[in-house]
Amino acid sequence: MTCIALRTPSFALAVLIGSAAAHAAPTISRLTPPSELFASGRPEPVIARFLPGQRFDLQATIRPDPGGRIVEARFSVDGKPVTLPVALRDCAEGCVRGVPAEAVIATARAYSFETPGRHELSIVAVQDDQQRVSARGNFDVVPFSPALGPKVKNIIILLGDGMGAAQRTAARIVQGGYAQGKAIEPLAMDTFPATALVKTASLNSIVTDSSPGMTAYVSGNKNNNNEEGVFPDDTSDAFDNPRIEYLSEYLHRTQGKALGLVTTADVFDATPAGNAVHTSNRGAGTGIVDQYFDDRARSGLAVLMGGGRKWFLPASTPGSARSDASDYAFSSSDAHTAEIVRRWGAAAGSKDKERDLIKDFQDAGFRYAASKSGLDATHGSDKLLGLFALSNMNVALDKIDGRRGAKRGIGGTVVDDYGFPDQPMLDEMTRSALDALRRHRAGFVLMVEGASIDKQAHNMDTERWILDTIEFDRAVKVAQEFAREQGDTLVIITADHECSGAALIGGSMVTDTALRDLAAQRGAANLRDKVVGVYERAGFPRYRTAADGYPESTDIDFRLLVGYGANADRYEDWRTDRTPQRDGQQPFVRDEPLKWYPANAIERDDALGNYLVTGQVPGETAVHTATDIPLSAFGPGALAFTGVIDNTDVFFKLAQAAVRGTTAPADASAARWPPKR
Repeated sequence: MTCIALRTPSFALAVLIGSAAAHAAPTISRLTPPSELFASGRPEPVIARFLPGQRFDLQATIRPDPGGRIVEARFSVDGKPVTLPVALRDCAEGCVRGVPAEAVIATARAYSFETPGRHELSIVAVQDDQQRVSARGNFDVVPFSPALGPKVKNIIILLGDGMGAAQRTAARIVQGGYAQGKAIEPLAMDTFPATALVKTASLNSIVTDSSPGMTAYVSGNKNNNNEEGVFPDDTSDAFDNPRIEYLSEYLHRTQGKALGLVTTADVFDATPAGNAVHTSNRGAGTGIVDQYFDDRARSGLAVLMGGGRKWFLPASTPGSARSDASDYAFSSSDAHTAEIVRRWGAAAGSKDKERDLIKDFQDAGFRYAASKSGLDATHGSDKLLGLFALSNMNVALDKIDGRRGAKRGIGGTVVDDYGFPDQPMLDEMTRSALDALRRHRAGFVLMVEGASIDKQAHNMDTERWILDTIEFDRAVKVAQEFAREQGDTLVIITADHECSGAALIGGSMVTDTALRDLAAQRGAANLRDKVVGVYERAGFPRYRTAADGYPESTDIDFRLLVGYGANADRYEDWRTDRTPQRDGQQPFVRDEPLKWYPANAIERDDALGNYLVTGQVPGETAVHTATDIPLSAFGPGALAFTGVIDNTDVFFKLAQAAVRGTTAPADASAARWPPKR
């Protein structure tokens, strides 16, 4: 591999010599940022959009004639040369399959443009025989609108992973109930004054995964599935793709705002990482968590909480998942990656699987908590690291069972089986995060994720995703109360996508005792025809809420019944599964007692009722759907979030509120509406 940094691009216009005519012309197969102008020749829709001054990389893949060699490349915007160094990297090694070894990748790092409007990006490349090849694309710089209301100091993004309209409705039915068609007690998210529908497609599919589903909200651009904060490229390195500056990075660089990330998943997971980490591989765990710490001066990271301790422990420690194979190191001798360090100010990284990352955080002034009790002791800190499980945290139903002492697990409670009986709930984590972040005078961006709404919908484990949605809504209430108290905080609730095609099909027509009897008789004739009540037969399921805020039981008479439209094969008996499915991301999943947990929905339900529901998708799990999802907003600037919008639009609305000011008058911004009850 050869890399050349061209710091002062200059071209002598060459006359093609006669022998060049015998060769096919060199070609440009990729131009970044992506555009329809390059891909199809159509100027619209414009794919890439940026804030004034937001940074992003320029890149092109250039394929020479057979035997030829690309020796120069120059980017221009609106016909004017880009005066940044351009690194040329050949594909003799380290490029994806199908890209010839003689191809060259030309990259200019950390470009920005201040002038609003439509702009043309072009590239001209020169082959060693003086043949030239050019291509053009376009991008928009989105202007800030005149402010009608104040700037917001803080932004809170609450993301229910996989949470569509059906998941929200199910939580409302179970948590608050209905009486004669009216909701008795709304969810906290129901009280937000502004709501929009969000289109969720990624750069390469109508069905997004969580990586581009999250990053669209905080970068303003589409990513490919499985990629975070980068545009796709033709290299195989997971950490060298063209970067896009995140909202947290932009606001930390320009205003000094802090960043908080709270999740019930492993912290390396797509949603939290999609706020601060730049990688084309959402599974590169070691490099992802290292980037959190090493680049905290760029993102403003001050709070990081969730599961995922396995990535922070030295590789020689039992339970660690650290590996050099999933880490990154940018070589100073490779201009292609060295420019990431020089131009972006990113850490060079190193292959350091024996790193004690918890100690590094502590040495940098972060208070560390390994349990709820430990988290309770961190009050007054302005920087927090909380790692409450080796991988994903246990879900709300199982954490609540643990607190109640319900022996639903294999060897006791589920949280005992997993070895982490003292895990905080999401609202408790959110409250601690806000306590720390409010100490940052310049304000903050906080992302709070209810991760297992998605994970349990994949598993078609109805009661577990419903209780996780209720847990998420309790975190929503904490954020809403904070915003109501402060008056300078914009809160949005949304999802990255819908998961499983969940549908609230009706209510059970029988008592729970009768349901168990019908399950013993087995088959669709009993568990479908005698149980499933539709239309008026569905009635109004009546769940009772315990003092801890969660249902006393999910196995009630005349219960809510949920079906799926994007499901794999499964068996159904309509009752709460005793244990969750086995979590393959856990380090000790093959050890007792976790090895006795069911591996998939068929294994989980096969012995119960023998009512097979045939799936629409192959494999063992339900999948994401392309359905639009709801977004609700509260606080100054909330009324900007209405209509049917693209997920990338959210970024520009958030930035407008933080940088220039809200586009709705202060007295109409719903900062303190609805009134506190």
